[in-house]
Amino acid sequence: MSRGVATRRLLALGLATALAGCAAGPDFRPPPAPAVEAYAAPAVAGDEDVAPSEPQAFLAQSPTDTAWWHRFGSPQLDALVDEALRANPTVQAAQAALRAAEENTAAQRGAYLPQVSAGLGASRQRNPVDVLSPTLTAGTPVFNLYTPQVSVAFTPDVFGTNRRTVEGLAAQAELARWQLQATYQTLVANVVATAIAEAGLRAQIAATEHVLALGHESTAIARRQFELGSIAEIDVIAQEAALAQLAGTLPGLRQQEEMAEHQLATLTGHLPGEAPAVRFELDALKLPAQIPLGVPSELVRRRPDVRAAEANLHAASAAVGVATGNLLPQLTLTATLGSVATGFGGLFTSGANFWSLGANLSQTLFAGGELVHRRRAAVAQFDQAGAGYRQAVLLAFQSVADSLRALQHDAEATALAERAAAKSGEALAITRRQQELGAAGYLALISAEQAYNQALVSLAAARTARFADTVALFQALGGVEPEAQAR
Repeated sequence: MSRGVATRRLLALGLATALAGCAAGPDFRPPPAPAVEAYAAPAVAGDEDVAPSEPQAFLAQSPTDTAWWHRFGSPQLDALVDEALRANPTVQAAQAALRAAEENTAAQRGAYLPQVSAGLGASRQRNPVDVLSPTLTAGTPVFNLYTPQVSVAFTPDVFGTNRRTVEGLAAQAELARWQLQATYQTLVANVVATAIAEAGLRAQIAATEHVLALGHESTAIARRQFELGSIAEIDVIAQEAALAQLAGTLPGLRQQEEMAEHQLATLTGHLPGEAPAVRFELDALKLPAQIPLGVPSELVRRRPDVRAAEANLHAASAAVGVATGNLLPQLTLTATLGSVATGFGGLFTSGANFWSLGANLSQTLFAGGELVHRRRAAVAQFDQAGAGYRQAVLLAFQSVADSLRALQHDAEATALAERAAAKSGEALAITRRQQELGAAGYLALISAEQAYNQALVSLAAARTARFADTVALFQALGGVEPEAQAR
């Protein structure tokens, strides 16, 4: 039998053995989605008795948005989100982690094929002719020896150990892909929420400054009345003290506003001193009037944390298969072809060639229980991953339910805050007129100004909370496409 025929038969035997093999361990099946028909959510945020000026409708069974931030109607916000997806270092790190996982998977697939290596050895030798017989037919004690050879080694995947290893690495790549998706989603939510928080703080600052301006007008009037002897000085002092107390709330609000600006800079990959030159105003943002909820049973397919938990469960399942395969025999096939000569010209003569074929079958007989215990550990880790997946599903539905209820209460709080701001504004106007006519004292005016300021600040806070909880609901529903939005 010629060397070529023998080599081909060996490779054919290895390939047939690999194809005939079966994979050790369990075949992974994704867990079924919970049988949930509808979210426990009202059709409209708010009730008939307490209705906000901007109602929100929840559209059951409607497909969810992948670019939900566009619903806030702000081109500046859209541009900021795009910039964050391009430049945020956390996104870049997650993208690199995905590339590494994909390359590791591709590398492991190489184990399905034979490993071929080539070598060339060159040496100059001298045989001890007075002690040993010369190895050369010419009897020359000093000679050059050249040995080129090609070696082939192949480990057939008889019991599917490599298949499970590749499967586990592919699951880890899938895990990295959904972790990247979660990074996108979290980043977008943080950018939008921070912009809303910044706008809300500006609204609170503007409300406080508006009341301060009204208070300064009243104080100027009070000062003139005191100079004319119409009122006591204590009334003027009380008014000035109230204004100073109100002005004392501005530094804290401005500090929070600056911190929000710094956070936006960091989220978009800039230093704090390079904050984006855009100022968000609460009145310029549009509260999404309609929020598509999607089909509840598909939530587990949209949520990146749930998909990541599923990929982790898949990897743990494959690890059980690898641990099972390590308990079974291992077969290795080898082949070597080469030649030996004292000169390059003799390398291609028939008498200089050599070849070898080999097969090695090994089975671990005793390892102190190591392989058995490693398989048991893999099974336990599979159970752990299963529990982690179930917990991720529960938290996913909880976050949606919490956000829906939060928006329901936000709508009521906003409607009440709007009513309180309107009524306190009317009360302040009446009190100012009465004070100018001498029918009301300055303590009543101070109380009315404080109530009005508190109502305006509370209204800004309620609107901000409603915007923020809308963002939280979009994030809870899942959304940002990993490949489409990060370019």
